[in-house]
Amino acid sequence: MTTGNRTATDRLRRTVRGARAWARSVVPGQLGAPPDFLIIGGQRCGTTSLHHYLAAHPQVRPATGKELQYFSIHHGRGERWYRAHFPARPAGVRSFEASPYYLFHPSVPARVAAGLPQARCIALLRDPVERAYSHYLHTRSYGAEPLSFADAVDAEEQRLADALRDGPDSPTAHTALRNYSYLARGRYAEQLRRWYAVLPADRLLVLRSEDMYADPAGVYDRVLRFLDLDPFTPAAFAQHTRRTDRGPGELTDSLRTQLGDYFAPYNADLADLLGWPHTWSPRS
Repeated sequence: MTTGNRTATDRLRRTVRGARAWARSVVPGQLGAPPDFLIIGGQRCGTTSLHHYLAAHPQVRPATGKELQYFSIHHGRGERWYRAHFPARPAGVRSFEASPYYLFHPSVPARVAAGLPQARCIALLRDPVERAYSHYLHTRSYGAEPLSFADAVDAEEQRLADALRDGPDSPTAHTALRNYSYLARGRYAEQLRRWYAVLPADRLLVLRSEDMYADPAGVYDRVLRFLDLDPFTPAAFAQHTRRTDRGPGELTDSLRTQLGDYFAPYNADLADLLGWPHTWSPRS
């Protein structure tokens, strides 16, 4: 599928899903209950795969689609619009949604704490260098990134500063924060601290993407225990991604070293915050 076709297809899918939710929300009657748990991110960290694994569980009913973005982009549409994305379900069956932008956007933690006071949240974190490059390829595959990877990294600070002049919830800010936050999204500790400020630590499960890739069954079992779901094994633990165009290799050895040095203090801060080993560093 070409970039233009992929962009148009995704836009149409989101438009149809949102329109159906609007239609359900304005009709009097029973809407689906709010979700019991969220996959909050991070982007390009395996959230699509985890979404598939959890959607396969017999005690789980997912939302109508991935990335509803209610607590970030679409919060103004109201709770009825949000609930219209969730199916009615019998007692003992859980529901969830996955929007990787939630981990990163500064307005989301307080909104989730207020709107879903009992919900549990799951975050997947990946080597920030690899995540940044995967994010770049993803943005470019949608035709939203004209710069080389090295130039995009150099331009990021100014791009985000310009976009945030009117605050983090303007359309311009959302566009830049979603597309051009290659380095900012890899500073995980500062994002998690926003969540810990409003959410009890036992309601937030933080995992390494590399652990899920290496041992999907073991990590999946840990997730099920966190969510109080019965043991279950999906038919397959395939890796899922919405991007297929890898493009030329712009993550050179020198740029990888430069970015590794940039992220080293942030990775150390994350390790101290979570009691992890010094992940994604020469000491890991």
